[in-house]
Amino acid sequence: MHMEIFSGEDYISDLPQSIIETILTKLPLRDAVRTSILSNKWRYKWAALTQLEFDDKCISCTHDRALAESSLVTFVTRFLFLHDGPINRFSLSTAYLQSSPDVDQWLLFLSRKEVKELVFELGEGEWFRAPSCLFLCIKLVRLELVRCELDPPVSFKGFLNLKYLSLQQVLIAPDAVENLISCCPLLESLTLSYFDSLELTIRAPNLKYLILEGEFKDIRLENTPMLVAISIAMYMTDDIAEHFGQSSSCNFDKFLGGVPSLERLIGHIYFTKYMSIGNTLAKTQITYQQLKVIELYQISFEDMKEIMVVLRLIFNAPNLQELHISGSSNASTATEVTDLDFWEKTYPCDFTLERLKIVKMTDISGVPHEMGFIKFLLGNSPVLEFMSITPSVYVTNGRLNMLIELLRLKRASAEAEIIFVQDQV
Repeated sequence: MHMEIFSGEDYISDLPQSIIETILTKLPLRDAVRTSILSNKWRYKWAALTQLEFDDKCISCTHDRALAESSLVTFVTRFLFLHDGPINRFSLSTAYLQSSPDVDQWLLFLSRKEVKELVFELGEGEWFRAPSCLFLCIKLVRLELVRCELDPPVSFKGFLNLKYLSLQQVLIAPDAVENLISCCPLLESLTLSYFDSLELTIRAPNLKYLILEGEFKDIRLENTPMLVAISIAMYMTDDIAEHFGQSSSCNFDKFLGGVPSLERLIGHIYFTKYMSIGNTLAKTQITYQQLKVIELYQISFEDMKEIMVVLRLIFNAPNLQELHISGSSNASTATEVTDLDFWEKTYPCDFTLERLKIVKMTDISGVPHEMGFIKFLLGNSPVLEFMSITPSVYVTNGRLNMLIELLRLKRASAEAEIIFVQDQV
């Protein structure tokens, strides 16, 4: 029986444009443009793409930086010149291109296309200075800028539709960044990374996700009732350390005093030290009913003020389910310890962590207050299922004694599995 292998039908070309665009977006833009040679029907299929991702793969590999920059500018300019229809997303990530008048023209073109998402990460030398026409893209829903200078014009009234804002290594005046955030009433996600000596007040009534990384002298959250997740990493300089030492306000209340919907908190290096300024365990403004996960890293268990921050969070998170704690590698078992009866006199005898199921302790040195904290968790967590303890790489001779002491501790949960991790990968 004879079977016809090729019928001559061009099924792919007759697919709906939305499906063709899905296919083309799986390709690098350079290859998407090359589909124009397939047939007359495909000549300008690529020109209707709404998701544009430009990067160094758009041009031929070359060691001549000037040639690469010229080729990329030509490719992007021609692509936009021939583009037909709306552009929802424009992303440009390249090591070749820095400040250029062509970028200004592209942004002006995109503003007229009512672009919804903009991502710019340009160059490795001089920082890209964002042109004022960026602020004409009033339909933006997402804006991501990496390594650039940003100076909003006085006439700028905000991105009224913006929901996602990410500024990484961006030079912008403190009052300008505060105003930018405040002028985005629908903002739901905010990332600020690699800022230096910044004093920042965040006012964002619809903000849900916050990521902060850098040297922060002061952070205040005002009118952020919808926040559900915070991740913060703070770097310490001598200037900031001196500023902390002179502060008399309660950083805990300024930062976490108005986030009743918080579900997840991640605090990296120096976070608990910052939060300990002006903090007292008895002073409580809010109960974090939704807080399920707490991760705190590089806590000094030789600093009672940092311990008080950890306990204040735990005491006011009645539905806590996961706790991740990292100790400080600088801790020393030889350090003179004070307040050895702290754990017996600090927390109420009837206090329990009713829903705590998972505890992970890493970089543990075995100092008395670390062991007291572990004892506190084991003795007051009736539904605990799993606790892993990873000693510091600097603890060698004392590991056996630490393990023996752990085995002696009483557990409120008969189901609790204690894992002592000997080797770190």
